Amino acid sequence: MSSDEYSFKAFSEHAFYRQVNEALIDRAQLRRGWTVVDVACGSGAITELILEKIRGAREAMVIGVDMSTTALREAADKVAGARDAVVEFVQTRAEEMSESIKRAVDAVVFCNGIHYIEDKHGLLEEVHRTLKPGGVFAFNTGFFDGALPPETLKYYRRWMMKALRKLKKEYNLRPEHSKVESRRQLTADEYRALLESEGFEIRFQEIYTGKVTEQGWIDLSRFSDFIAGALPGIPLKTASDVLVESLHETFEEFELTVWPRNWLTVVAARP
Repeated sequence: MSSDEYSFKAFSEHAFYRQVNEALIDRAQLRRGWTVVDVACGSGAITELILEKIRGAREAMVIGVDMSTTALREAADKVAGARDAVVEFVQTRAEEMSESIKRAVDAVVFCNGIHYIEDKHGLLEEVHRTLKPGGVFAFNTGFFDGALPPETLKYYRRWMMKALRKLKKEYNLRPEHSKVESRRQLTADEYRALLESEGFEIRFQEIYTGKVTEQGWIDLSRFSDFIAGALPGIPLKTASDVLVESLHETFEEFELTVWPRNWLTVVAARP
């Protein structure tokens, strides 16, 4: 398995994932001519969605922020033909973006990544510093306490049970008990309280249900962060192979074509 196969890119290109993020961008009500920061822009899928909303006015600008030089290069290639808007990319941590951007912006968008941030209060302080008064902070996450619809719990449990048995039987391995940050999940109410404690006003909050195909789950099972969260401490290739094999068996057992998964979608504003 090459390093590229551990990236989020394949999952991000699925239609259901685009729909989830389109829902967020629509709720954010981005306007033509705005300057928008795309936090953890990855391979540019969200950057492209933002451009569709703001382009066509002289001041329109998207600033893509990511720590990965590979991701920034992929994102730049994806939007290379963009017109009627300025696109910049900055290599920096989300928690330090104001130091690199050094301007007040109209909106900050953070798609499916806030769950990775350990110091969420610090992140919100940074977003507050980056936004103009009245500016919009829009984010979503598929890793929160409530992401699994109750009717799907039996699928996940069977999947993980099969994976653990396979790990033990075929490799004599067990995951570590320590949790990664993405597994310390907040509820929707806890996110609301967190935002309000930092002075943000909630404009919109909903649970958006995406229908994730088997191939979507396979691609997620080849993403390093998901692998580490599901089977911490197991070598990536081994863990990924076990997750994919067990997933396929579970889909066949339940005769399914998709598993629903919830995304928390929130739009807030700096007063």
